[in-house]
Formats: sequence, structure tokens, C-alpha cells
Amino acid sequence: MTNNLSQTFSRTLLIAIAVILLLLPSLILAQENADTAQAITDITSADTVAQLPDFILIPDRWRQVVPPPYELNVKGRFIDPYNQNILKGDYPIWGQNTFFIFTATTESFTEFAHVPTPSGISTFNPLSMDFFADGEKFFFNQNIKLTFELYHGQTAYRPRDWEIKITPVFNLNYLNLKENNGVNINVRKGDNRTDGHIAFQELSIEKHLFNLTDRYDFVAFKGGIQRFSSDFRSFIFNDYNLGYRLFGNYSNNKFQYNLIYLTLLEKETNSELNTIFEDREQDVLIVNLYKQDFLGLLGYTAELSFHHNRDAAATHYDVNGRLVRPAPIGRVREHEINALYFGWAGEGHFGRLNISHALYHVTGTDDFNQIAAQEININAQMAALELSIDVDWMRYKVSAFYASGDDNPLDDQGKGFDAILDLPFFAGGPFSYWQQQGIGLGGVALVHKLSLLPSLRTNKLEGQANFVNPGLLLLNVGYDAELTPKLKLIANINYLRFSTTRTLEHFLNQGALDNNIGLDYSLGLIFRPFLNNNSIFTFGLAALSPFEGFKDIYETDATQLSGFMNMVFTY
Repeated sequence: MTNNLSQTFSRTLLIAIAVILLLLPSLILAQENADTAQAITDITSADTVAQLPDFILIPDRWRQVVPPPYELNVKGRFIDPYNQNILKGDYPIWGQNTFFIFTATTESFTEFAHVPTPSGISTFNPLSMDFFADGEKFFFNQNIKLTFELYHGQTAYRPRDWEIKITPVFNLNYLNLKENNGVNINVRKGDNRTDGHIAFQELSIEKHLFNLTDRYDFVAFKGGIQRFSSDFRSFIFNDYNLGYRLFGNYSNNKFQYNLIYLTLLEKETNSELNTIFEDREQDVLIVNLYKQDFLGLLGYTAELSFHHNRDAAATHYDVNGRLVRPAPIGRVREHEINALYFGWAGEGHFGRLNISHALYHVTGTDDFNQIAAQEININAQMAALELSIDVDWMRYKVSAFYASGDDNPLDDQGKGFDAILDLPFFAGGPFSYWQQQGIGLGGVALVHKLSLLPSLRTNKLEGQANFVNPGLLLLNVGYDAELTPKLKLIANINYLRFSTTRTLEHFLNQGALDNNIGLDYSLGLIFRPFLNNNSIFTFGLAALSPFEGFKDIYETDATQLSGFMNMVFTY
């Protein structure tokens, strides 16, 4: 483990040094080039153009200025991202083909919700005798993200020669519950918490290796902390993490491919951002191939993919003092997971019918599953399908999602489907109560934040996958509407049902649980007041009306509610 950590730190440190060495000289030159651009503008002003010779020397083709009377030239300023701006890559900061882009984003997320919360050993209300007590929650999360991007190349119709990207994120978060054990394992910490974290979500170098054809079909390499999503809807993996990626295209971009090896970083619990080069002891290999106009079907893209997840045996506590690896359930013992995912997915349309689908099979081993209390062979499946039709400014959708469940938790087979690091936008995505809220259950979670899967693992980011789980069947109807060019409405209704309850019955030592979870309905609004993505306001309201299965587990038939507001401003 120490060697792996040392290697990971060394590799990342080299990347950081390269970024600093290459970025600082360019930033120094930026001001000099900005002064040059201003001088050119002054020379070609209306007052001086009549005094100029027939030919005007300009340093490069990016700063050409049309002389009056053609009033097409607007002076660029650092604070103006819309007109010529050296911080936005509109003209080079060094030579003829080296550009710099600076992007600053602030994201403010505020959430109110009611979520079943255990009373714990020191309940907030001394008169509460129920296992699940007051579930009110208030959460605020503030991220400030700064992206510095330096690249080189003549990028018209061809890829960049090289690129360096660095994105630090500054986080502040606040959580308030009505139960004393919710924010920390130590009940003396109270019912609220304020925390902050600084992370590198991107720290990478990309290099164009060579072209395959004279139409710039290419092969490129990208190393360092980077974002990668392994399929259209991120059912298996979507994250910012440390990886080494070989990618490119072929046949006029009809084929795209990726080969990426990731040595995952540990996540900071409360911000859910990367830690500073702390090894997660988890390796992920992903290979995928996309084909546009598959089998001659114009407008339809198919994907074949393979994932290998090796999650090493380890003991890890989160920053709030909770044991997350191995999970504190069943027979607690460190264990290693080797899971192989084989997938086929597609996205596109057949005439007016839009289609999105995915089918995955996972196999492999878990050398000691804690619920089964033995080594298990993994054999689980997942399927998803969304069909939609556009009628002018409206879209009508129906979709279904299935994840297999384990109908015999005590045998040596793991039949419950689980992902690596999923982030699905499906059946309402973050607007849905089921996907927005992490619902806890007996030291683990029934379902995790921004996930569809009732996997019974401690934490999606820090815990290990669990293939002995109840699975899920989801049926959805949805409606999207572009009410105005600035305002979009998203509405969804989901019927939720466990594929099987045998694992839950064994886990909770409770017999005859009903399969029906409940009805999840949500409404979202996305507002772009300036008709661009520089200012985006997102609002969501959601509810889960429990059916018998949810009532059996959480001892309540009260409708669970949540609402959020997210504000994003980008320069």
C-alpha cells in the first residue's frame, strides 16, 4: 500500500511541476500580449488610420482589425468574456498557436428535505421511542472552481497538439439535522456541522500522439486527474479521478474509443471532492468503443464497453469517524472485490422516436461478502430503456430500469447488481427524491445520493460495492418542455419496487417485507436568464409516497419531501 501511495504521489507531483513550469511563463507573457493588442487597436483607430501607410504590420492573424468605417471592432477587456479576451483563448498568449483559457465557476446548492434518520444512542428528542425519529435536513454546499487551461495547436478541423489543465476547487458545506448522531459518530458533536475542503478535480496533461488518416483521425494520451464518464448515462462510472487515458477516433470520427486505467484517489467525505493525493487502493480499467450510424441507422450511436474494478481489502474511516471499509454489518472483515462488467449501450433516434438504452452483465468475485459471510461469485445484470417523442417544444418520455437482486443472500452467488461510481441522469436524475437523497439503513445506505441502486453499501464514494442486495425495478413517465428559450420544465413520476426482498429480510431480521417501495414524483425548472450558460438557476421539488415495502422498513407512511435550489455563475 505504501509503495502504491508513493508511486501515485510521485506521478501526480510530476504533473503538478509540469503545470507550474509551463503555466507561469505563459501568464507573464499574457500581459505583454494584451498591451500589444491594445497598441494595435489604438493604431487603427479612426483618428490615426488616415495617417497610416498602405500596409499595416500586425504581429499575428488573430489581432486583425477592420479599419473604419466598418464598426465591427469592440475592444476586449479582461472582465468581458464575450468579446476578444486573452483569458478566453481568442488570441494567443505566446507565439502564433499557444492559447490560454481561464474559467471561474461558483456553484451554490441549498437543500431542504425530510429523510428517515435513525434516533441513535442519544436522540435529539428525549421523548422519542421510535428507531427512526425526526428526519428534517438542511444542507448547503458552496463550490468555487477555477480552471486554467493552456494549449497549443492550429485547432481548425484538427485536435490540439497538447493541453495542460488544472482545476482547484474550494468548498464550504453546512449540514443541520434533528438527530445528534447524524453529522458525526460522536453524538457530542451535536446536530450540525460546518466544514471546508480544497481539492484538485483536474490536474492533467494531454498530448496528441499521431494522426491515423489525412482527415485528422487521431490517437492521443491524457494523464493525471481528469473527468471520465464510461457511457451515455453514467450507469457504471462517472468521476474526476487520477487516470492514464489513451483515446481517439477513426473513419471520419464515426468511431471513438477510450482505454483508461485509473488509480482512484480517496474522497473527502463531506465535500465529496478528491483528497490531496491519498490513494483509494482501488484500480479501475475501462475500455469502450462508440460507433456512429451503427448498422447504417443514421442518428443512432452504439457503444460496447468493458470495466474491471479491483477494490483492495482495507480498513478506512471517513472524516466523521464512521467505518466505511469494510462495512460495519454482518461479519466485519476486510475483503477484496474483482468485478468485470460487459456492456452494450446506445443513444440516438429512429425517425421521430428517440431511444436511449443500456444492458450490463457483471461477473467476478468478492473474497468475503459480509452479508453472505463467505466468498461469492458475482452474477448480476442491469437494463435500462428510455423512449421519447418530441412534439414541437415538448418531449414525452417513458422509461424502465431494472437491476437484479439477490434472492438467496446466504449462498455463494452475488446476484444483486452494483456499479463502480455511478452518476445516472435517468428517470428524473437529480430531481427525483429517490436519486437526490441518500436514505440510510442500519449502518449502510438503502440507496445513495445520486444513484439508482439499493446496494446496501456504506458510501458510494468511499465504500465498497455490494453484490448481495435487493435490486430495483423502476417504471417512469416523464415530460420535458422548453417553456421559453430561457426556461425549461422537467416533470417525472416513478414507480419503485424491489426486485426481491430476501436480502432485506435477512439483513433486518424481519420477515415478509413487501416489494413495493413507493411512488416518486418530481418537478424541476432550469432558468437561463441571459440565454447562455454563464448563469443557470435550477429548482427542484420532489416527494416519495411510501407503499408497503417502505412502510415495513422505516415504520412510517408519511410522504417524504425534498426541495433544492442550485445557482451556477460562470466567467
